Amino acid sequence: MPRPMILVAPVVFLILWSAGFAIAKLGLEHAQPLTLLALRYSCVLVLLVPLALVLRPPMPKTARAWADVAIVGFLIQVVYFGLCYVAFKSGVSAGGVAIIVCLQPILVALAAPGFVGETVSRRGWIGLALGLAGAALVILGRSGIEAENAFGIACAVLALAGITGGTLWEKRFGVTHHPVTSNLIQYAVGAGFTLPAAWATESMAIAWNGEFVAVLAYLVIGNSLLAMTLLLAMIRAGQVARVSALFYLVPALSALFAWPLLGEAMPPLGWAGLVLAGLGVALVSRTRA
Repeated sequence: MPRPMILVAPVVFLILWSAGFAIAKLGLEHAQPLTLLALRYSCVLVLLVPLALVLRPPMPKTARAWADVAIVGFLIQVVYFGLCYVAFKSGVSAGGVAIIVCLQPILVALAAPGFVGETVSRRGWIGLALGLAGAALVILGRSGIEAENAFGIACAVLALAGITGGTLWEKRFGVTHHPVTSNLIQYAVGAGFTLPAAWATESMAIAWNGEFVAVLAYLVIGNSLLAMTLLLAMIRAGQVARVSALFYLVPALSALFAWPLLGEAMPPLGWAGLVLAGLGVALVSRTRA
């Protein structure tokens, strides 16, 4: 990845990824979770297939390379996104899901030495701890810790395992592919699992209106194509623990987007958490293994 892109990519990724939570919540008012994901992934494929036919990007050369791309797609698109959406729909609060998912940088840092051969320095651990504390302040400031649905909590924990596993797998086994190639394979996997799951478990009813069309357009282009391409590129270009630390900023930035979109105001404690999480991410980003 060119150096200018390395500097800009984290900012663009955080904006696109964080806004997706509030926008997806709007989408869930019009469609059930797996139905929304299946439609989202199908629309991505409608855009990518003609593009692939025109560009003819190189495809993975071995069965193992195909499998590695598909595994990352399954862990992130199906396990992570699917179970997060189901957790929200089952009644788990945004704070409950966010505090669980924000453990991802810690899990990645713990697993990275053995799985991808990266270590985290003492300074890096301090940054990870600050990031987690800041994320927790944002969540506590917004909604507090409430009694949650047990099934939804289990879904959120499995979603955490999905995004952690996808990050580590991409770092260890992923190789550079044309973005159209990697996205095409991963979203084909996503649609291949979520479409039959939605058909089997949901009514697949959708309340079509202008708001839902706008939500779907953002989820397809901003979240699915741009944000995922940047995430995979950053994982390959940088240390996996440093890239994962960016997720500490997601709850805070999601809260900022939820303010105008959903009317959820950011309390003073949340602003303090935003600053603390930012300091933690900056500390991790400056650390070398």
